[in-house]
Amino acid sequence: MILGRLRKNISKNIRKRSGDRLVMACLAAVCMMAVLTSCHGKKALPAFEVPGSLDESAQIELTFWAKNDTNKTQTAVYNKAISEFHELYPNITVTMRLYNDYGRIYNDVITNISTQTTPNICITYPDHIATYLTGPNTVVPLDELIADEKYGLGGSEVKFDAPTRDEMVDKYMEECKIGGVQYALPFMRSTECCYINKDMVESLGYELPDVLTWDFVWEVSEAAMARNADGTYKVNGQNVLIPFIYKSTDNMMIQYLKQAGGEYSTESGEIKIFNDTTDGFLFDIAEHAKTGCFSTFKISSYPGNFLNAGQCIFAIDSTAGATWMGTKATHMDIARDQVVDFDLQVRPIPQTDPDNPVMISQGPSVCIFNRKDPQEVLASWLFVQYLMTNDIQMGYAETEGYTPVTEKARNSAEYLDYLSRSGEDNDLYYRVKIEATQLLIDNTDNTFITPVFNGSASLRDAAGQLIENVVKSVRRKETIDADYMDDLHRDITSLYRLNQIRYTGNTNSAVSVSTSASEDGASNIAADPQ
Repeated sequence: MILGRLRKNISKNIRKRSGDRLVMACLAAVCMMAVLTSCHGKKALPAFEVPGSLDESAQIELTFWAKNDTNKTQTAVYNKAISEFHELYPNITVTMRLYNDYGRIYNDVITNISTQTTPNICITYPDHIATYLTGPNTVVPLDELIADEKYGLGGSEVKFDAPTRDEMVDKYMEECKIGGVQYALPFMRSTECCYINKDMVESLGYELPDVLTWDFVWEVSEAAMARNADGTYKVNGQNVLIPFIYKSTDNMMIQYLKQAGGEYSTESGEIKIFNDTTDGFLFDIAEHAKTGCFSTFKISSYPGNFLNAGQCIFAIDSTAGATWMGTKATHMDIARDQVVDFDLQVRPIPQTDPDNPVMISQGPSVCIFNRKDPQEVLASWLFVQYLMTNDIQMGYAETEGYTPVTEKARNSAEYLDYLSRSGEDNDLYYRVKIEATQLLIDNTDNTFITPVFNGSASLRDAAGQLIENVVKSVRRKETIDADYMDDLHRDITSLYRLNQIRYTGNTNSAVSVSTSASEDGASNIAADPQ
């Protein structure tokens, strides 16, 4: 009955308003409602208790859902982990399923919760886990497993050289807690950085600072819009130029609010994003979108393509996207004859206060789903630990601009040697990739995460959509004023159902219908796609 009325209302909304995002959001809402209602009719799994020992005589089959685009080296690292783990534990078989984005993993997990057919192990984000927890005992809390003397991190019965709790990066472990409970282990970490065509900056008469400010980026971007008599841009001699392109606009908004002291949300799920700081930033973006000096990935395409073609000055993307940036980039979406030779520099994202830089921490984590058989859960936990070993951590981190999540790997002689060899070649030691990695290592203490609650994934999407809508409206020559902002607040609230998040004052029990999944953005979440 409830689902019937919901579907009818959604159909009306779809007829009234078009757009793929609205349709996807509505369908996801129906899916989430189905999960919540069906949970009441199906017997919940019992809370997990750590077994006294692993039954190595029992054949255990595990499923592992991971994210990978086209990076075969990353896939090889996963396969290496699975193969080596099976040699240590012949009774445990791990089958991997690869996805090309985190949103698809999220949606498939949501679909499978009601039938208790989730994967055993899943690459994910805390924002997503917060929604998974709407089903009772779905995700296994890891605190007891971590502390277990025999099978905990670096435990006495673990058959490989796993890191101890003290050898995990504390800041990254804290990022995987929800309501004070450890529901995941970090797997890799990245942040965002700005990839810059230094030659263009200097040709415009500017000196590139060590830390960018928003004012500097806007000023240089506007200066670059000057044209020659034939209509080409003076700075590059081409017909195409977008000086400033941002890949993940959710991160753009979130990080600016953090830097400027604007509110986003409370730890317990109160939505605070609609405020004067947000609107002021949107008005600034609108002014620069009018001149054409700013655009986004969703509107114009991947910033690295424009950067490599000499058509962009400031391209902001994840550090994990470093191998797509620059004249010698190992990955490229444009033809090599379109690539322009230039001096590429890596800097932190623009700041409001360069003396106190602030940037987001993002990157995938790993969670474990509950099962009736605790042996299956224990086996899953052992495989998750194997993903934390030095060879796997370093092997995966070296594929792109990620950093390992263990102090054990980060301080190993092998990894320090890797970092020291920046620029030796354009593959393993690609300069831009290692500089992006080093940027995150140097700024670990300057990173932050957003509050996690059921509905935080939708709020993240909403943050980016505010920017996307403003830029699109400017291109349609709509008036951007106070009335526009009021309408925008209402539209975004409705689209992402932000008014359905029922604040309860408790991070564990904040309730909402989560309507979408941000990638990396994913985040990285995202909004970090790498």
